Amino acid sequence: MSDMYSLDSSTGLSSNKSSKRPLIIATVVAAVVGIAIGVLIGYFSRTVPAAERITNPDYERLIKEADPGITQFLIDEISNVNIENNLRYLTLKPHLAGTPEDFELANYLKKEWLKNGIEEVDTVPYDILLDYPGNVTINPNLVQIFSKDGDEIYTASVTEKVLDKQQERSDIVPPFLAYAKNGTVEGELVYANYGSIDDFKKLTDDLGVNVTGKIAIVRYGRLFRGDKVKHAAMFGAIGCIIYSDPKDFTMPGEPVFPKSWWKPGSAVQRGSTMEGYGDPLTPAYPANEFAYRKEIKDAEGLPTIPAHPIGYDDAIHFFESFNETTQEVPEEWKGGMNITYRLGGAMKDGRKVKLTVQNERQVKRTYNTIGYIKGDVEPDRYVLIGNHRDAWVFGAIDPTSGTAVLLELSRVFGKLLKERNWRPRRTIVFCSWGSEEYGLIGSTEWVEEYIKNIATRSVGYLNVDIAATWHYKLKVSATPLLYNVTHIATKRVPDPEPNLFSNVYESWRTRNPANSSDSDSLPAIGNLGAGSDYAPFLQRIGIPAIDFTYTYDTNKWKIASYPLYHTGYEMFSLVKNYTDPEFKWHQSMGRIAGETLRILSDTLLLPVDVRNYATQIATMFATIKAVHNDRVVAKGLKFDYFESAVNNFTKATNDFHGSLAQVNLKDPIAVRMANDKMMMLERAFIDPLGLPRRPLYRHVVYAPSVRDSYTGAGFPGLTDALYDIDSLAGDESTERWIEVEQQLAVTAFTIQSAATTLMGHVKLFH
Repeated sequence: MSDMYSLDSSTGLSSNKSSKRPLIIATVVAAVVGIAIGVLIGYFSRTVPAAERITNPDYERLIKEADPGITQFLIDEISNVNIENNLRYLTLKPHLAGTPEDFELANYLKKEWLKNGIEEVDTVPYDILLDYPGNVTINPNLVQIFSKDGDEIYTASVTEKVLDKQQERSDIVPPFLAYAKNGTVEGELVYANYGSIDDFKKLTDDLGVNVTGKIAIVRYGRLFRGDKVKHAAMFGAIGCIIYSDPKDFTMPGEPVFPKSWWKPGSAVQRGSTMEGYGDPLTPAYPANEFAYRKEIKDAEGLPTIPAHPIGYDDAIHFFESFNETTQEVPEEWKGGMNITYRLGGAMKDGRKVKLTVQNERQVKRTYNTIGYIKGDVEPDRYVLIGNHRDAWVFGAIDPTSGTAVLLELSRVFGKLLKERNWRPRRTIVFCSWGSEEYGLIGSTEWVEEYIKNIATRSVGYLNVDIAATWHYKLKVSATPLLYNVTHIATKRVPDPEPNLFSNVYESWRTRNPANSSDSDSLPAIGNLGAGSDYAPFLQRIGIPAIDFTYTYDTNKWKIASYPLYHTGYEMFSLVKNYTDPEFKWHQSMGRIAGETLRILSDTLLLPVDVRNYATQIATMFATIKAVHNDRVVAKGLKFDYFESAVNNFTKATNDFHGSLAQVNLKDPIAVRMANDKMMMLERAFIDPLGLPRRPLYRHVVYAPSVRDSYTGAGFPGLTDALYDIDSLAGDESTERWIEVEQQLAVTAFTIQSAATTLMGHVKLFH
């Protein structure tokens, strides 16, 4: 036994010859396996004829590109005749928020969407604070002139004249301003032009007119009506009258409605005066059944003085009652009435103006109608398209032109599902909002209720509030992430005037250029404020948004808005006879919105160019620095960190854009990562603490100015802090400069932080 095993001093292993046999066998087996593996590698690495390929259908579905043929289907299928028929039906009755007619239309859309093939449709209720005027025969809202002895001299009309047989009905709400404070005030009248802060400052500081204790009369145009009332109260007015001046809504020598679309003297613009958006009793939370509600007397954002609107047939009587010794207005304050425009402050023969508001605030139920087409690959990514449904009266332009288009889009996308067996990559959500006119309430409550879901999953929100106010040019407002998508879509859609332009992009660029002195200019795209239902998506949670409409030639007609906006004359006949008789521009809007929706919902790699955001931020920064640098430096502050953040953001967007070319489109995880970075970039500009004194406006780069809720402003926290800062003194000046310092830091941090979201990992700039 001892001679069977011996140690090999060189290896320490047994040297017995019989023990080598397993090693030889193992070596042979390894060689054979290696040869086999090599053969297999060679076979599978060769170029395999298509017929021999073995594919995985589930994998192929994950990486499939959008079907380009769907674009032409959409363009061909969207019908101007259907849109016309939709609008005719939808405008048969007034449908004011909170009324049975509004609920009837919510259910009608649900029924039609389901019939069209939309797979799931819900009506979502909210109980919110609404406001209605007093009864015209029992307790009307009144604007009157009295003699010094108390005799009635003149009373403005409480209703609009009947100029079309469709107005011969009892359910038309009379002109009023929603949420205006109830009460009766009496005093002298002062004229404050459009009612901006600058107008009131000029009136009081430069022109020496005391507003305190007076009733202010201001004209519609240029800024949100609620801001006009707010500014009047800020300067001490006890009431506010808003009128439509013919200079802003008519053309000299031209006939008025019903012989044209120009505004007659009896037409009165209704509207909300609430500051902010959403239900004023449940700020930041949804107005559902278990919500905590403030008392109505404690509702947020409502006016503190009575206010009421009138037409220019009535307004002239009030201007004629100014004492003839009072000062004439500056040239730029003159309107189009055949009178001498005066600032007022004293009335003829001791007259007084009396304003009586008897509105009734009520908690009423409103409904959103929401429809879904489930995405095939990424059902947890949402592309939303919406339009509000409620109108002050018939609302043929605002908002029902948009509703008519949305209804046609639901038919066409439903037909794609049923007849083409097509399904988008991502989920499409159709949204019909309730109670927008009162303050974007339906959309805001829905965003608040589902904020945890849609904040992390939404690709973008498309808004078609008004399809067309006139048949001339496209007007687009959007966040920079959606510039490129809109360019792509409009280049594919034929123009309504094919004899002039090959596609919508060409007419848009020609008639609405960003730079009118550049023949190669890109089309103009405006900033988003808070004038429609995109606001809660963008301002609250940072979802990229876009708003489309067709409008008139603003170079030709210098008017405040389309003339019959929010009047009882905004009916089907207005659209059919004047604004778009053949509904070609409505059809074009459907094609533009439909193709934009298709691109965002079905394209494998989102066609988003993040560099557009950097360009806009850099441009806005250069502007604010040029205007304010000297005064900022004089206070020991500087723009250096802000500028560094802008430069870093620009570099990050350039680097990211370059990296997109390297994304492996066969790798669904890589595609998802790239898309998520583009989708989530907008969220990076949200400050959870909100803007100063406006906690529910949270977008640091784009938000409406505190002086005009309609218009978007760049770096709103900083620009509002710097506004008119040189006129302040003492503690007010000190506090404002502290705010400037804070906003410089917040803005720089936010932009710097946004840059890091485009990287593959967390990295600090040095």
